[in-house]
Amino acid sequence: MARYITITLDKRGVSCRAVLLDREAPRTCEAVWNALPQSGSAYHAKYARNEVYTLVPPFADPKPGRENPTITPIPGDVVYFGFEAWEIGNPAYGYEDSSEAHSDRGATDLAIFYGRNNLLINGDAGWVPGNVFATIVEGLPEMAAAAQDLWLRGVEGETLSFARAE
Repeated sequence: MARYITITLDKRGVSCRAVLLDREAPRTCEAVWNALPQSGSAYHAKYARNEVYTLVPPFADPKPGRENPTITPIPGDVVYFGFEAWEIGNPAYGYEDSSEAHSDRGATDLAIFYGRNNLLINGDAGWVPGNVFATIVEGLPEMAAAAQDLWLRGVEGETLSFARAE
């Protein structure tokens, strides 16, 4: 039976629904499912183009490793990244002091992609593959409009939340 999650930009009151890709990314799906709900400050990606993400404390033990990886996510992809502390805490990235980006344990990045022409490359680190673990099946146009609003008006005070869907 398919499992679903709800992803919400809380301040904007916009949600979408995604189906877990249990066949393609079973370890990642199980790790995320068991860790839900998750919520944190929302960010709009600088490098990838059409990405909104949050950073939360690492929750996968053991880490899922690479499965169903991509460096070219498409609209509707929901992606998991596991970062070590040395990979993400660069002060130039502009995360506030309280952000998980500065944790000694590293951070888990849960991201959604809402438009085309994404490329997961970082000027400091090179290619940054992520595990595609879900696909947005409802509400992508509304989420894309809200994500574009984040890009134009800023992310301050916005949170991105992931929860099990009923």
